[in-house]
Amino acid sequence: MGWYQEITKEITELINHELPEPLASPADLVIPPQRELGDLGWPCFAVAKKLGYLPGELAEKLVTQLSTKEHPAIGGWQAVGPYLNVTLRGEVLINKVIGEIESAGSQYGSINSGAGRKIMIEYSNVNTHKDYHIGHLRNLCLGDSLTRLFNFSGYKVIPVSYLNDLGIHVAKVLWKLNQIPENELPHKNLGHYLGELYTQAAQELANDPVGQELVSLILRRLEAREQPEYSRWQETRQWSLDYFQKIYEELDIHFDQTFFESDFIDEGRKLVQEMLAKGILEQNEGAILANLESEGLGVLLFLRRDGTTLYPVADLPLAQAKFRDYDIDESWYVIDERQSLYFKQLAAILAKLGFNKPIRHLSYGFVKLPTGLMSSREGNMVTYEALREALLTQELREVKERHPEWSKEQIQETAWQVVVGALKFEMVKVSPARPIVFDIPQALSFDGYTAAYIQYAAVRLASLERQAKLKGNGSSTLIAQPNELEKALALTLTRFSEIVSQASQAMDPAIIAKYLFDLAQEFNNYYQKVRIIGSSEEMGRLRLGAAIRQVIINGLALLGIKAPEVM
Repeated sequence: MGWYQEITKEITELINHELPEPLASPADLVIPPQRELGDLGWPCFAVAKKLGYLPGELAEKLVTQLSTKEHPAIGGWQAVGPYLNVTLRGEVLINKVIGEIESAGSQYGSINSGAGRKIMIEYSNVNTHKDYHIGHLRNLCLGDSLTRLFNFSGYKVIPVSYLNDLGIHVAKVLWKLNQIPENELPHKNLGHYLGELYTQAAQELANDPVGQELVSLILRRLEAREQPEYSRWQETRQWSLDYFQKIYEELDIHFDQTFFESDFIDEGRKLVQEMLAKGILEQNEGAILANLESEGLGVLLFLRRDGTTLYPVADLPLAQAKFRDYDIDESWYVIDERQSLYFKQLAAILAKLGFNKPIRHLSYGFVKLPTGLMSSREGNMVTYEALREALLTQELREVKERHPEWSKEQIQETAWQVVVGALKFEMVKVSPARPIVFDIPQALSFDGYTAAYIQYAAVRLASLERQAKLKGNGSSTLIAQPNELEKALALTLTRFSEIVSQASQAMDPAIIAKYLFDLAQEFNNYYQKVRIIGSSEEMGRLRLGAAIRQVIINGLALLGIKAPEVM
């Protein structure tokens, strides 16, 4: 338990001591809208009604009683309308929070709400033989941030990816690839090239019944592992895997395991036959499906009329294998909101099989461009390659302008840190349930709700640390008489673990993003108004600055973003 948790607990214990029964809890405490009103406030509404008082009357009564009590961290009590507000002693607050941050370092703010529970988070569920686009990035960045957040919250997290590597989309790409002479194939970026072929194939096949029949034949031969289609599939699948791995490495995202749809097809076909025998599935005009109409979940198709498989054939045995092979407590799926019905259907079928393990769908909204929605089939999407190039080109130009004296390597490294920050922050700064409109110029802006704004605050703080080291300032002195801005910053820092807890419970990294933005704003306001280097409180203020930077570093790390030394 950190100092903030301890002091809020002690404050409510003091309040409860003056009440006929314990009716106040730390969770009730709020931060007053104006600092001069106090540092923490307890609303009296519900308790006053229960005890037969007016809220303001109860607050006044409690101030009279509590003002006679001594507490080393409490400077005073006051009644503000229906609130009982408490003011903390600034020197105690500063001393406690800086001490905790310096002691905990990169673990400051971590909690143990998970208590070692083992969870598997499945994300980046993309199709091989298609391009990686901006919509996939939300899934990737959200899943990675949730993995980091829940590890920081005491869970044991197993991050996994599941690739749909065998389906009608693959057959369409191979159909198109068969039309291209070997000597006309590109020599690099082959995974991206497959995505282009898919878009071409989808458009050409729309009005080509003969081509559609050929695609169906290719898919049947693939599922039967027949040559030469199977060898061509293995070769081209690797093109996609190499392409995806390059993206993961660039964005510093790691998986403990990658599952493939193709590895579960045979087991899934056997399961389909078992479910047919049990009456869970039924045949309908040659197709095999689950009729879930009575449960309000429609119809879920397993096998097409030509005998080829659809997603649930592999998804069902995979869901079972996760618990069987990894001994997990829960299985979580980061899947966009369009799959909400499918996920409910999958859970319903698993229940009919007697499989009642805890699985959870973490849904999220679309990524849109200012021009609207995207579709890989229509070819109007922004690919990862295009987005990366646009962001990096713009940021390289801006870093060169700011630092013409820098080396090419330093410019590249700094620009890339800003680009990665922009990519990830834009994908997690909005709560998952809400859609995102990705605006490239705004994403790199140093003003507004962006990663660059927060990163630049960390850069300013790093600059202060460098100045202090040049002056040989390594003192452990604290601020003797903290002002209101310093007290406010310290209070914000103390709340970091509470923010982590809120984000963990809500499964929402946007709560971390908003906290970091508010902290950066608070520091920038302080930086503009209060002299640090050369002031009488220089050493203590530098320690406060170092503590702020550590919390920004820790918070950004939960979003998968680095805090640069320079920008």
